[in-house]
Amino acid sequence: MSALSRITATETKLFLREPAGVFFTIVFPPLLLIILGSIPAMREHDKALGGLRVIDLYAPIIVAMAIATFSLSGLPQQFATYREKGVLRRMRTTPVKPVVMLGAQLLMCTAMSVGVMVVVLAIGRLAFNVLLPEQPLAYLIAYVLCATAMFTIGLLVASLASTGKGAGAIGTVLFFPVLFFGGLWAPRATMNDLLRHISDFTPLGAGVQSLQDAATGHWPQLLHVGVMLGWTIIAGGLAARYFRWE
Repeated sequence: MSALSRITATETKLFLREPAGVFFTIVFPPLLLIILGSIPAMREHDKALGGLRVIDLYAPIIVAMAIATFSLSGLPQQFATYREKGVLRRMRTTPVKPVVMLGAQLLMCTAMSVGVMVVVLAIGRLAFNVLLPEQPLAYLIAYVLCATAMFTIGLLVASLASTGKGAGAIGTVLFFPVLFFGGLWAPRATMNDLLRHISDFTPLGAGVQSLQDAATGHWPQLLHVGVMLGWTIIAGGLAARYFRWE
C-alpha cells in the first residue's frame, strides 16, 4: 500500500472511533431525509413548485448538507488540531510529507460524502419515490464543483485557525448561514427574490440549485457553475497563501 492509502485508512479508523462525528456526518443526513419524508405534507405535489413535492427538493439539499458538514466541521478541525499538536511538524522529518496527510483527509471526506450521497439517493428513491437524477453526468459535475468549493473553504478555515477548537468555532459560525442559503430551512423555490438572489452567490446555494437542475433533467446554469468555481479559486488561493504546516 502507498503512504497515502495507509494514512487514509488510518484516518478513517480514527474518524470512525468518534461517535458524535460519525452521527452528524454520516447518520444524520439520511435520518433527516427519513424524518422529513415521513411527514405527509412533504410528499404532496405542489403546483407552486412546478408539480414537485417538497421531499423532491430536499434530497439534493441533504446531499449538499453532508458536504458542508464534512468541509466545515471535520476537515478544518482535525487538520488544525494536527498542526496545533505538532503532528505535521514531526511528519516533515519523515519520508511521508504533511501534504500526504492533507490528501488523506480530503480523500476520506470525499469518499464518505459520496457514500452519504448514494445512501440519501437510495432512501429517497426506495422509501419516498424520489426520482433518480435525470442527468447523471450533470449531477456528478454539480456534486464535484460543490464539494470542491466547500472543501477549499474548509482548508481556508484550517489555515486561519490557530487551534482545533478555533477551527471548530469558525466552522460552526459559517455552517448555519451556509445551510440557510442552501435551503435547509426553506428550500430555494420558497425563498423570496432577495434571499434567492443572495443564495445564488453562495457555494452551497449554487451547488443545491445545480443538483436540483440535474435531478430534473437540466444542466447546471452558467451562473452557478461560475459561482462555485469562483469560490474554489478565491478560497483555494487564500488557503494556499496562509496555510502553514507548523
